[in-house]
Amino acid sequence: MQAATSSAADLIGRSTDVGTLTAGHYADLIAVSSDPLAHMEVLEHVGLVMKGGVVVKNELGAK
Repeated sequence: MQAATSSAADLIGRSTDVGTLTAGHYADLIAVSSDPLAHMEVLEHVGLVMKGGVVVKNELGAK
């Protein structure tokens, strides 16, 4: 996951504004029902998607 986030931002020279959940950074987010580090297959069923600060998909129950 780090390769797809902070390491990728470093690689493309954008680590000052993307790649981590930091105040002032741009962030599109996903959320899954359990720990993807322990169960990578949960990434096949993304429950929440936030793009540009707006929830565009929410199947996790919270509104």
